[in-house]
Order: sequence, then structure tokens, then C-alpha cells
Amino acid sequence: MKIILLQNVEGLGKQWEVKEVADGYARNFLFPQSLAKPATTKDIDDAEKKFAEMEARAVADLKGVEELVAKLDGYEIKIPVKVGEEGQLYAQISTKQIASALEAEGFSIQERFIKIAEPIKELGEFLVTLEFDHRLEAEIRVIVEASE
Repeated sequence: MKIILLQNVEGLGKQWEVKEVADGYARNFLFPQSLAKPATTKDIDDAEKKFAEMEARAVADLKGVEELVAKLDGYEIKIPVKVGEEGQLYAQISTKQIASALEAEGFSIQERFIKIAEPIKELGEFLVTLEFDHRLEAEIRVIVEASE
């Protein structure tokens, strides 16, 4: 039976792909779960157009992420913090602070992309990884310094 996937189905295909599956698999699993619908000639044409548009958006998104990674890889940001008399930080540096510092530099990076290996609890330089969609990564240097 020919079906059109309405969502990504692991091991079967991506949304809007036209697939050939066993009748029982379609009727007993895919249709009741709203994962697919039967493929008619008109639906197949629409699905192929939607799939092509989705693929084109994915390629454009990948290009944008690649450009962002190229700009950010090796980038340095400074984060001024209040410190105690002996140079200790009052609180560790969070992903939110790093995202705000990057935003101040003109980069709009969501916190979920920022991966800190170990909590930053002291002054100094630290390497922080930014893990983007499409399995692309950039490494930035975060410089934590005492504020005036």
C-alpha cells in the first residue's frame, strides 16, 4: 500500500515522503497514530511539492548554520563579574550569561546550544562548545574578568 508520511517515522522515512508499506502496518499502526495517510494521485503530487520545499528549507538552514559556525569558531567574549575580596565569584557563569554576552556582540544564540564542560566558578579563560543543529559545532573562548 502506498502511503504519505504525515510525520517523521524512525526507520521508515521523513514527513511528506511517499512510501510503500504492508497493508496491515499502515492500517493497524500508521493510520491510527496519525503518522500517515493513504496516497492518492493528487496527494502524491502535493506531498512531493511539500517534501521538496522542506528539503530546500533544510538546505538553506544548513547554509545559515554553517556561516554562523564559521563566524563563531574561535570567537572570544568577555564577561565581567563581581568578585569577592579574594577574587572568588559570587555565582557560577551560566549559559544565560554567555548567551547574553553573545547577543551583545550581535549573535543571537539560544541557551540550548551552549554546552559548558565544567561549571565556570573562577576568573580566567574557558573553552565553551556551541552545538548547533545539523551536528555542527563551534568553540568559543569565554574570558571571565573582574568588573570595575
